[in-house]
Amino acid sequence: MNKYEVMFIINPELGEEDTQSVITKFKDMISAAGEVDNLIEWGKRRLAYLIQDFAEGYYVIIDFASGSDFPMELDRVMKINDNIIRHMITKKEE
Repeated sequence: MNKYEVMFIINPELGEEDTQSVITKFKDMISAAGEVDNLIEWGKRRLAYLIQDFAEGYYVIIDFASGSDFPMELDRVMKINDNIIRHMITKKEE
């Protein structure tokens, strides 16, 4: 099991309930393939530049451990989710 961190920005126009359902969806997906170490919600923050015509976004960071093939699947699912405006998955050094 390798350690990873995923940071993603959720569409700021979603309601609070919809935002939490997006977070829960990805948390559950990660839990099914590995284990969630830490989940941090930064909340709405101003973006440095416009992304898909949004000036702000809802930031979430999840630290997790999983097999080496799971991050590619997580990346694929986040790319096709319309509520995620940007994401980045990084492998942590041990």
